[in-house]
Amino acid sequence: MRAVLTMVVACLLPTLVPARAWAGGAVLKVLPEYLDLKGRNSLSPSLYERDVYQVSLREHPERRSAVRFYIEWKTRKPAWEPLLVRVELRGITEGRLPRQTVLEQGLNNPGGHFTHWAEITLNGEAYKTFGAITAWRVTLWEGQKLIGQQKSFLW
Repeated sequence: MRAVLTMVVACLLPTLVPARAWAGGAVLKVLPEYLDLKGRNSLSPSLYERDVYQVSLREHPERRSAVRFYIEWKTRKPAWEPLLVRVELRGITEGRLPRQTVLEQGLNNPGGHFTHWAEITLNGEAYKTFGAITAWRVTLWEGQKLIGQQKSFLW
């Protein structure tokens, strides 16, 4: 009986750890997408068409006007302090000089069981002078406390 109980606990333990790891909040998904000269990320509502259009924009930088980050986030409970999502970007200019910038946006927090989406866009002159994005990191803050993050492979 003791061996069965030990085996059950050993099997359930890994499933409990991730739930406690983001007890305050989490950044669940980050979708960076280029926007064309008309501000579109796709030509039709189809997800397949969006992916094809994103490949086209990636291959032709002259057709891009901005990059937008779609961020899915969640908190377990309502926050006591203001929530903030921060996108940190690293890149290289045409002259091979390193660049770094930070974009921030305040969030309203209803809490609960559902996820929420935020959009942050780098556009205009800031996008033109930034150069090619090589890495990014998205963090979720409650006041001064980091409660969730997700980063690209090269960060």
